[in-house]
Amino acid sequence: MATAHTVLVVEDDETILESVVYQLTRAGYRVLRATDGAQGLRLFQSQRPDLIVLDLMLPAIDGWRFTEQVRAEDPRVPIIVCSARTSEYDRVHGLELGADDFVTKPFSMKELLARVSAHLRRAELHRQPAGRAVIETDDLRIDPEQVQAYGNGASIGLTPREFEVLYSLARSAGKPIARHRLYREVWGYEMLAGDRSVDVFVRKVRQKLAKALPDHPYIQTHYGVGYRFDLEPLTDGDEMGTLEPDPVP
Repeated sequence: MATAHTVLVVEDDETILESVVYQLTRAGYRVLRATDGAQGLRLFQSQRPDLIVLDLMLPAIDGWRFTEQVRAEDPRVPIIVCSARTSEYDRVHGLELGADDFVTKPFSMKELLARVSAHLRRAELHRQPAGRAVIETDDLRIDPEQVQAYGNGASIGLTPREFEVLYSLARSAGKPIARHRLYREVWGYEMLAGDRSVDVFVRKVRQKLAKALPDHPYIQTHYGVGYRFDLEPLTDGDEMGTLEPDPVP
């Protein structure tokens, strides 16, 4: 019998905490609970959960600092933020710091369980990459087995979520991919209206690619469509299509 995945829930609202813990336990997960960020970090460091469900407004250590500290120790564990803070800044900032997903309160338990399941399936795929081919150019290697991309032989330093965004774009090299399709391929469910996750993660991937390989703008933005990945460097005579500025500030 397979060992149940462990989910850490960090939430200071007792009613929400008990409800989330109950639903996750009922779904077959082993659940750890914490009511402040400091306790959550101690549990993360001692238990190494497979996934974290995180509130932002926490005592002791808030969710932003918690995310930064977890990411400094582990770039792979999925973090789903569940917060009543609904501004675009809060959503984008949480994703920029290293969260993989952002759910606004009040939320459906069915939706949360679906997202937990999708993130854990994706993490399992990283451990069993069979059937996914390496994508390679002269200076860039995108390796599913390592869940990493390499520029001139050196790791670009992608997180698993960033890797999935890059890999999905690279598999359709030369063809624009709509944001909602990219979201479905990488996150595993449908994108909600107003969700900026794709734009945030594309921006992060672009920044890391530009730092490692500054002479090759691999990812192009198509206005009203999404993004396109170019395996080969553009030349002066190449058509770049209709482009728009990166929409994330």
